Amino acid sequence: MDVKEAAHVAKAYIIDLFADEQIEHVGLEEVKLIEVSNVWDITIGFSRPWTRSALGPILPNPTQRTYKIVRINDKDGKVLSVAHRVLTPTD
Repeated sequence: MDVKEAAHVAKAYIIDLFADEQIEHVGLEEVKLIEVSNVWDITIGFSRPWTRSALGPILPNPTQRTYKIVRINDKDGKVLSVAHRVLTPTD
């Protein structure tokens, strides 16, 4: 599996998994292959309707983002897990 395939699998999985929450602005944020374990760590960001700011028209970025790390087995493309990613000031 190459980078594009892994990213596509992760993004499609997040869209399907969170479909009932009506997420929007789904985007690829980061891709990393962990060669020792042959696992892709793909970070996908998205917005949820309830995280919109009341100051939307005033602020340039009125929606908070949620970030998830999707772990994918490189050999078979199977999603192994989805975890919340908390950004630190150095990210």
